[in-house]
Amino acid sequence: MSNNRNVLQIGFDPHAVPGVDARLVDTAIAIGQKRFEDLGIPNEMCLVKPDATAEPEIVARLTAREYACIVIGGGLRKADESVELLERVIHLIRQHAPGAAIAFNTNPTTSADAALRWLR
Repeated sequence: MSNNRNVLQIGFDPHAVPGVDARLVDTAIAIGQKRFEDLGIPNEMCLVKPDATAEPEIVARLTAREYACIVIGGGLRKADESVELLERVIHLIRQHAPGAAIAFNTNPTTSADAALRWLR
């Protein structure tokens, strides 16, 4: 049985999305990261731009190490114009991290809760 508790969080870089209050999102991310630290869960952020660089960056992260859980952020799945990228991200996870659970947060502060639903 593996003791792997590595979590990868995938979402949009708030500084690269027009109309997003990046400072507010940065604060929420910091709160979420603190929660992971407090729980002793190793995690990494993969914040991508909503452009052609997203997929190669995600693949690089997915293949860098084994993850127990991948948390997909709300910004990626809530916007109608992002649905195609969301589909590709899920496909990439299935392809490059087939053993990882997929979880969804409601906002950056709930990422640890999303991961905990799947971590043993």
